[in-house]
Amino acid sequence: MKKHTISILVENHFGVLARVSGLFSARGYNIDSLCVGTTEDPAVSRMTVVVRGDDRVLEQIIKQLNKLADTIEVKDLTREDHVERELVMVKVGVSGRKRGEAVELADIFRAKVIDMGSDAMTIEATGSEGKLAAFIDMLRPFGIRELVRTGKIAIGRSPKRIEKGNEDDE
Repeated sequence: MKKHTISILVENHFGVLARVSGLFSARGYNIDSLCVGTTEDPAVSRMTVVVRGDDRVLEQIIKQLNKLADTIEVKDLTREDHVERELVMVKVGVSGRKRGEAVELADIFRAKVIDMGSDAMTIEATGSEGKLAAFIDMLRPFGIRELVRTGKIAIGRSPKRIEKGNEDDE
């Protein structure tokens, strides 16, 4: 089954999340990831939902989502050029020499140490699902005490991108 990343703009009202997630569960879809937050307009929220399924059934879900009164727009970003990221925070057990090794590893993955204790540190990293999986695997030997992930967020790319170093001076 194919993974689909669905972006749903909805009115920011009580109960909308329950109605949207209910559509997926009613059709037997397990949600791999769900992130919700307000947009540039506080009256509108964006839901990023990652699900696995075939194209035919997913088309039906998108049609049903569009019928909900609070839905503004639904896009299957899987079919569009888009950017996606995830955030992970990992608390690892470290002391002495291991502390320096963990900081070096964080630097390699462009991660940040966000909390430091006498025997543990918490590191945050952002990136693709694959990058974060590799980062977590590299941290396992330190002893992962806690781990939390946001799930995927995604946004469509701009129609015309300017490549670095090729900007036109106007």
